[in-house]
Amino acid sequence: MSMYCNQCEQTANHVACTTRGVCGKDEDIQSLQLMITYGLKGIAAYAYHARILGKRSEEIDSFMHEALFKTLTNVDFSLEDHWNLVLKAGMVNLKAMEILDAGNTEHFGIPVPTKVKTGTVKGPGILVTGHDLLDLEELLKQTDGTGVNIYTHGEMLPAHGYPNLKKYPHLIGNWGTAWQRQRTEFREFGGPILATTNCVLIPTEKYKERLFTTGITAITGVKHIVDRKDFSAIINKAKEIGDLPERPGKELETGYHYKSVLTLAPKIIEAVKAGKIRHFLLIGGCDGATPGRNYYTDLAEKVPKDCVILTLACGKYRFNDKEFGAIDGIPRLLDMGQCNDSYSAVQLAVELSKAFNCSVNDLPLSIVLSWFEQKAVSILLTLLALGVKNIRIGPSLPAFVTPNNLKTLQEKFNVMPLGNPDDDLDAMLKR
Repeated sequence: MSMYCNQCEQTANHVACTTRGVCGKDEDIQSLQLMITYGLKGIAAYAYHARILGKRSEEIDSFMHEALFKTLTNVDFSLEDHWNLVLKAGMVNLKAMEILDAGNTEHFGIPVPTKVKTGTVKGPGILVTGHDLLDLEELLKQTDGTGVNIYTHGEMLPAHGYPNLKKYPHLIGNWGTAWQRQRTEFREFGGPILATTNCVLIPTEKYKERLFTTGITAITGVKHIVDRKDFSAIINKAKEIGDLPERPGKELETGYHYKSVLTLAPKIIEAVKAGKIRHFLLIGGCDGATPGRNYYTDLAEKVPKDCVILTLACGKYRFNDKEFGAIDGIPRLLDMGQCNDSYSAVQLAVELSKAFNCSVNDLPLSIVLSWFEQKAVSILLTLLALGVKNIRIGPSLPAFVTPNNLKTLQEKFNVMPLGNPDDDLDAMLKR
């Protein structure tokens, strides 16, 4: 069935139109509509996690209706209107991250810097992947005193920093890295795996019968746990499989929520004024498997010893096992948490700008983002809405950004694609 193009008054099966019913000459509007749609998906993910923790915003709900109407009905062909909606999406995502941060910290406590063991210890174990801390808490409660150890994977690593989760001694450590290595890491783990949110791959037969899903996550042919209050199926599976082998690994560190980092603010400010800290680099985001992502490892390893690296989301696994040392007791690598903890990075930047009496854009701070999916898009929109400039994004630019829209992003915000790590680092340090 052909769709009707409101603008050129022809059906959408002629050469000038797309199947969305928007005239092909308005590809820039289509591009912005896609940007908004991806942003909405990210906002929805954060709002969902906040809602199950008892946090809800009418502002967010109202915007979802407004933005969906705008992108689905094709009644507005104003480029300016669409750009305004893009930036509004960024501010609404900030709100979503804010209420999620409030839900997490009120329920689980404010994260504190924590060293996390990697590998496995002897004994039955369950691996938890995804983002949902409430699922992890329920599993910890139900396995308390059973002899079953709990391990985190991917974006669950920051759970170790929350006081009300780290109090469980059988939250034993972290296994594996980012989502794209699941098929290897889940096979090698040996015990059952609980997938709580997105970023779960279709399993291979090597571990499919050990994989369980819960909440909004489901895979055909994989056992789904409907009620998080009853994790007996996966607990019994762990006991049935029995002991995992002793496999010690490196130690990672997490838990640098902005409220924890701000306790170091006097030392940080003093170190900057004394010239001991030259620059801050935020290197993180959503990781993927495409070529070019070694850029982030190369960049982090090249960062001079008088600079501090902030990181978050699964992009940190490109370099968080490296030794970076410290500057006057301030760790040179600060893991701020999950992707939604970009809120922490924003708040830290705002507080530092107040301390130095300058704008965020005038701070000795550079932002290098890796993007892959919708939450990375929503975070980028938030940074743009806050007027943050000079952001580098990669390893490639989103395919839905047209040349004209890219030009606008470059002119207004100086958004840049990644280049060579040496050249990019040199340019960032000269700012």
